[in-house]
Amino acid sequence: MLDRKKDAREKIQLGGLIVKAGLRETDKAILLGILMDASNRLGDTNQRDRWRAIGKAAFKNDTQKGVAVPDPDSPDADSAMGPHRD
Repeated sequence: MLDRKKDAREKIQLGGLIVKAGLRETDKAILLGILMDASNRLGDTNQRDRWRAIGKAAFKNDTQKGVAVPDPDSPDADSAMGPHRD
């Protein structure tokens, strides 16, 4: 049961990233294609570093606007998402 809750929570968080990126209305086949293409490029350190910088800037920008969207790489990301019950 705990694994199911953890899996569901992770999927909700990942879906939130799609919304945050402004891709909510994008065709699902396009989204999958984008993600698969990006997955193939993860070995390129320069590209990965570029994507990380873009993502971190987006998280920081939201925080400055008063929107509490934590950087998932921060040590307290889970606590910032509210209570987590397993």
